[in-house]
Amino acid sequence: MSSMTRGIDAYRRTEAQSASPMQLVVMLYDGALRFLSEAKAAQAVGDLPRRAHALHRVAAILAECHSTLDLERGGPVAAELDRLYSYMSTRLIDVTVKRDATAIDEIHTLMTPLRNAWSEAATQGVITASAAATPPTAAGHVAARP
Repeated sequence: MSSMTRGIDAYRRTEAQSASPMQLVVMLYDGALRFLSEAKAAQAVGDLPRRAHALHRVAAILAECHSTLDLERGGPVAAELDRLYSYMSTRLIDVTVKRDATAIDEIHTLMTPLRNAWSEAATQGVITASAAATPPTAAGHVAARP
C-alpha cells in the first residue's frame, strides 16, 4: 500500500468518525454509487474480478443500510426503503447470476435520488442525531416519528 493510499484511508476514517449520522448515510450512498460506477467500468473491459469486488462492496453497503432501518418508528417510508433495499440486493445478484448488466444502471438510478434526499436533509439540518434512523422522504423531510 502506497503512502498516498494510506493517507487517503486515514482521511476517510477521520471524516467518518467526525460525521453526523446523516452525513454517514450520505457517505454510504456515495460509496455505493462509486462502486456501482467501478463495477460498470470493470464489466465494460471484462475485468470480472474487479467487477465482483465492486459489487461485493455495494452489497455490503446495502446490507448496512437495510439492517439499520427502524421499521417501527420509520413508518411507511422505512417500509418502502426495506422493500427497495431488498429489490436492489436481488438485482445485484442478477448481475452475476443472470449476467444482467442493465441491473448496475438500474440500481444506480434508484440510489441517486435516495442519496440526494439524505444529502439535502443533512445539509438543511432537518433531523437530529436521535432521529437518524428514520429516513427522509423524497422531498428531504424526515418521516414522522411517534
